[in-house]
Formats: sequence, structure tokens, C-alpha cells
Amino acid sequence: MTEDEQAIREVVATWMRASQAGDTPTVLSLMTEDAVFMVPSQEPFGRETFEASANQIAAAGLRIDATYDIVELQVWGDWAFTRNRIDLSITPPAGEPVRRAGYTLTLFRKEGDGCWRIARDANLLALKT
Repeated sequence: MTEDEQAIREVVATWMRASQAGDTPTVLSLMTEDAVFMVPSQEPFGRETFEASANQIAAAGLRIDATYDIVELQVWGDWAFTRNRIDLSITPPAGEPVRRAGYTLTLFRKEGDGCWRIARDANLLALKT
């Protein structure tokens, strides 16, 4: 495994840990300033909308649990992508978990400071019954 591949795997692992901990500042540090996210039934959105949504999740006291598997990782110069299989559950303080599962396709860009960050993310998770 190359140094770049290891660094990208660490970005994904850190993202998952920080998301589960409700650590929005760490999650934001892992994305580019011009990051774009795509999810079903919504227009693409950027960092500000992502941050607002993350803050709403934290304020509502929702608990996030997830597992992931990087199915594919390719690096081309200062760009890379991963295809991940994710199983996610979001549990309200008093209620049943909502589960989603599926794939994401994430584009990473190596920035001037040498760090890999998420630049684009297409999240195809569907409700799991």
C-alpha cells in the first residue's frame, strides 16, 4: 500500500470516528473548502449546508453508528477516489434507529499542505429494513 493510499484510508477512518462522536470541526477539517455532496432527492450542497445539517443532528441528540469497507481505492496524482460500502444507523434519544446502507463514491484532492481531503462525495445509501 502506498503512502497516499494509507493517508486516504486514514481520512476515511477519521471521518467515521468524528461523525460518530459528533465532532463537526474535525469532519470539516477533512474536506476541501469547495467540497460538494450529492445525496438522493436533494440538490448538491457544500460545506455550509453540511455543517448546518451536522449541527442539527448534534442538537437533536441523534446517535450515529456506522461500519464501512473501502471496496476500491485509486490514486491518480493529486486526485483519488474511493468506493465505500457503508452500513449506518441513526438513533434518536428516545426511539428506534433508522438504518441506511449502500455505497458512496468519494473524490479526494491532495492540497498544497500535502493533506488529502474530501472534495466530492456521492452518497447512495438507501433505507434498510
